[in-house]
Amino acid sequence: MSPSDGMISRKTVLKAAAVLGAAPLLIGGGVALARDQVGSGRIPGLTPDCHDGDDPTIEQIEGPYFKPNSPLRSSMVNDGPGTRLTVSGYVFGRACLPISGVLLDFWQADDGGNYDNVGFTFRGHQFTDANGAYKLDTIIPGLYPGRTRHLHVKVQAPGRPILTTQLYFPGEPRNNTDTIYDARLLMNIRQNGSGEDGSFDFVLDVPQTPGTPTPTATPTGTPTGTPTGGPTTPPGGGSWAAGTAYRAGDRVTYSGASYVCLQAHTAMAGWEPPNVPALWQRS
Repeated sequence: MSPSDGMISRKTVLKAAAVLGAAPLLIGGGVALARDQVGSGRIPGLTPDCHDGDDPTIEQIEGPYFKPNSPLRSSMVNDGPGTRLTVSGYVFGRACLPISGVLLDFWQADDGGNYDNVGFTFRGHQFTDANGAYKLDTIIPGLYPGRTRHLHVKVQAPGRPILTTQLYFPGEPRNNTDTIYDARLLMNIRQNGSGEDGSFDFVLDVPQTPGTPTPTATPTGTPTGTPTGGPTTPPGGGSWAAGTAYRAGDRVTYSGASYVCLQAHTAMAGWEPPNVPALWQRS
């Protein structure tokens, strides 16, 4: 399928991302990346859910160390000592079209294998850019009993369910003994000076047809809609409205509940307060 049919080419994706300084890493001979199927007409496999073995109850799929309301940022490298790690990639839908404005909420252990459950050390969320690309600067997480080395992430396209999963490192001895480990979630990793670069493409269960536009994102990664006729009132009633620019501390109501804004952003359909705890906190 040609780019004119709405399926952008791999070269076009990478060229556009490179202009923005966010071109994800390409590694030959590693784990297959979804971007390699762009323009092929093949339907990519979905990124699987992953359950954290630390979690005492299956229902809490994010594990015991997840905290909502993480800060909006794409770099956590200064949160503590460790070997630098940069992870980059794209988020695609079922037709292998990139999706902009996707929320990615990352959290991980520090170099010593410890999670910060008081503050937000090694925790942060970001949004994919207009090309569906993301980039995270952090460190390689430390090991702790019972688990192999991994990164946690929640991924949510506008108006779609949350995918809670983990990313793994190739060549880790504990990959063979960790019952949660899934080879489909392996990152491509290569050495970059004293640090490492990783690459992983997420594929979400988002229906797409060639030529379907994706939501756009501002240069800072905060989602913005393209409303016509001004803000819209949510079906559930209340003061929250798509197309409204909210500031941190603003208060709204939605479906009979009150919420306070945690991060400045322009509201869009799919980012209703109950759906995005990184942006809204129930009060």
